[in-house]
Amino acid sequence: MLVTAVLLAGGTLAGAPPAMATRGHGPGTPGRGHAPDAPTGLTVDDRARPLNVEGMPRFGWLPRDRDPGEVQTAYRLTVSTAGGRLVWDSGKVRSAAQSYVPYAGPALAPGTAYRWSVRTWDRNDRSSPPAGGSFETGISDAEWEGANWIRRVTGDADDYTLARTEVSIGRSRVVRARAYTAADHTFELYLNGRRADRGTSFGYPGEDYYQAADVTDLVRAGRPLAIGIRYHWYGGGQGRPAGAPGVLMKLVVEHADGTRRVVVTDGSWRVTRDGLFPAGSGRRNGEGDRIERQDARAEIVGWSSPGYDDSTASWAPAVVVGAHPTTEYPHLIGQETRLAERTVAPVALTTAADGTVVADFGVVVPARPAVRFDAGVAGRTVPIRAGYNLNPATGRVETSTLLSQGTDMSFPYTQKEGGQEFRAFTHLGFRYLEIPDAGERIDRRDVSAVLVHTDTPAGREGSFRSSDRTLDRVWEMLKRSAIYSVQEAFVDTPTREKGQFLGDAADISYATMGGFAERDATQQAIREFLGSAERFWNSGNDLGRYNAVYPNGDGKRDIPDYSLMFVDWVWRYYSETGDAGLLAEAYPSIRHTADYVLRHIPADGPTAGLVTRLSGGSGAYQYGIVDWPEPGRFGYDMSAAARTTINAQGVDVLRTAARMAEALGRPAGEATGYRARAQALIETMNARLRRPDGVYVDGLSATGEQSTHAGQHSTSYAIAHGVAPEADRPALAGHLASMGMKQGPMTAHWLLAALGEAGRADAVLDLLTDPDDLGWANILAQGGTFTWEAWTLDPGTNFSQSHGWGAQALVDVQETLLGVRTATPGAGRVDVVPPATGLAYATGTVHTQRGPVTVQWRRSGAGVRVELDVPVNVTARVALPVAPGSAYRASGPSRATFVGVDDGRALFEVGSGRSSFVPTGRSH
Repeated sequence: MLVTAVLLAGGTLAGAPPAMATRGHGPGTPGRGHAPDAPTGLTVDDRARPLNVEGMPRFGWLPRDRDPGEVQTAYRLTVSTAGGRLVWDSGKVRSAAQSYVPYAGPALAPGTAYRWSVRTWDRNDRSSPPAGGSFETGISDAEWEGANWIRRVTGDADDYTLARTEVSIGRSRVVRARAYTAADHTFELYLNGRRADRGTSFGYPGEDYYQAADVTDLVRAGRPLAIGIRYHWYGGGQGRPAGAPGVLMKLVVEHADGTRRVVVTDGSWRVTRDGLFPAGSGRRNGEGDRIERQDARAEIVGWSSPGYDDSTASWAPAVVVGAHPTTEYPHLIGQETRLAERTVAPVALTTAADGTVVADFGVVVPARPAVRFDAGVAGRTVPIRAGYNLNPATGRVETSTLLSQGTDMSFPYTQKEGGQEFRAFTHLGFRYLEIPDAGERIDRRDVSAVLVHTDTPAGREGSFRSSDRTLDRVWEMLKRSAIYSVQEAFVDTPTREKGQFLGDAADISYATMGGFAERDATQQAIREFLGSAERFWNSGNDLGRYNAVYPNGDGKRDIPDYSLMFVDWVWRYYSETGDAGLLAEAYPSIRHTADYVLRHIPADGPTAGLVTRLSGGSGAYQYGIVDWPEPGRFGYDMSAAARTTINAQGVDVLRTAARMAEALGRPAGEATGYRARAQALIETMNARLRRPDGVYVDGLSATGEQSTHAGQHSTSYAIAHGVAPEADRPALAGHLASMGMKQGPMTAHWLLAALGEAGRADAVLDLLTDPDDLGWANILAQGGTFTWEAWTLDPGTNFSQSHGWGAQALVDVQETLLGVRTATPGAGRVDVVPPATGLAYATGTVHTQRGPVTVQWRRSGAGVRVELDVPVNVTARVALPVAPGSAYRASGPSRATFVGVDDGRALFEVGSGRSSFVPTGRSH
């Protein structure tokens, strides 16, 4: 198909007819072809084979079809027991839904394995073969079958306890074995000496998690089974409530003869202090972990193996707190997230001037270091230390406050005699690991690290490559920084606090959803912050606010702009996933947040009509943080009573509340009311917060005077949140671009988003790749491999070199520079908009909720040549920049339909499969 468009005066276009014949099929066009293939990517609650589904399962799949332009017109689900008995059959359901499709059958039994299948129908009502998956239900608080919380009596502030028991397993073949375990705070489960599971829960009482593990391969019929649990209670700290030390476990063993054995924690278990970890360790810093010291001489060897003698004096009966649930542990939630572990080796080993061996892992990793020694000497302490930088004079790891994030990153290890291996129990973020005073030769094979981050769906990692090598390096850093900032939860940094700050979590989640199709960690975090509102912000003027860090050890505290960010984050999640269930859970709190904004808009007075002194925060965060650390504010006028950034976020909160109301089918008055208040706020902002040249000032004083400062934040927020009039955006974007980088990593995404919205992809590229200005390329130029807390490492601070919030820019690479955006919730429609300026070419894949969208484009004098591959059940709207006299030829198996021309771009719609768009360069 040849579509010719001629540029006319005023930027409008006239061209060829909207559709011309071509081979292939367009969206929903009947034609000959094949039946669909069996669906793939089967999930239950976003996991491939979950072991603890709670409540109503929700199913997802990716339909497949060899024919172009295909859609799903219907599906059929079945659920059966593991033995094959049908439990539920949905019948043929006319629907394009393929994500979060709810189970609608009879109640499922707890702790039980089920199989499920799905088949789909195409546009011509042809059916696919079925595809099969499995899931298991979790257990409620009433279904622990007598399992007791147990603990060891101790006054240790940093408690490592070993607990064990030994049982005999029946002779009939073991067909299924599952372990359900919970602990404050971290546990490792061992069966016959082999680690079977590891999990962590840092929740408040009633908000803790349990974890389910498939241990079938570790349980042998007719053999003794030693069950050991190591648990580590950290005490309170940033990112974790103190809770109370304890562990709970239920092991279910099912045999081929139909018998079932249940082993639970109770008073028959024996406990002792884990001597490998000496008591009395100080804290690494004022907020985080304690220093992990190990003494191999005191290690209890064989404690988790059969036949170990636990009758010695050091072992004692476990203290029984009570059968679950108890007052201290009233409720447990099935953990959906899991920690992925991968052993990595150093890329190089160097020797410092004093002979210290230093391992370089090439990039900053969140990891648990390990070192093997062949000739240990009992009592010799090796002061192993991790770090971010090397001292250029000594070649040793830097330990200054600035270059260690104010954190003692040591792992002192006292050896026993002979061969042995140090393996850390807790992780830190680091690049270098030094092993001083080893007393023997250490080579690369002796050093490793267990890299840890939340797991993500296999095969769904995004990709990007372009004509700019610096941008490609920045992309890799953004991806790495995002996923390395999520372990048991989103964290500000894997080294210092390890706390789930709301602002950090939202920023990082944008990137993990976009770059890794991550869902579980985001769902968990959103629910946890909703829980913070229920726990701390549940009445009066507190309503609509959320904790700044949660879970946390310092109680109730908020940051106003973080509470407003939460609304955008929930909507972003819904936009990416189409998950109306979580949206409905959040909506009551979102309404409170909208009302929180409205409560702070005075009807009269000097700041009438503007959000004024939004309650919350304290000290440097009072009424809002704007950006952080303080240098990232670049002089923002913090004295302003009605701040432009807060007001722009307020607009977004009100407008988003209206969208949510519509998406959930709420009464029409809710959406229209919020939308009207948003529009009124926009009008007041544009009347009172702009200079004569249209640039936005930082706000109004309490007496109504405009701030004399007009920071980059104010104008970027106004564009990004839809406040600035559309006609003014090109000039305002030019102003922003002329400033360079004048926002911190925490908020820089909104600057990039504003420039992208205004059509300045060239400026986005410059900010991402300029090694001489503040920004991501400058971090790389200084040897950084992870996004930083601030653009600079200022003397006298402890600014982090492993802060994931700057990774939010990953979505700007995908949306503005690659040009792929989700257009409707759940990605039934995507926009493909290659930038009109900047890069010469780019290629990449974005894994949407409905599957991978792959695009490759290359710029030429006549336009942009595009190769596109779209998944089944998705329609792409392709917008191609049109040069004067240019034309595009659309071809490929999937037929593109010409829609028209808008704002200098030729618009096409195309369905699933491959398609090409080639500029012809014809003139007319």
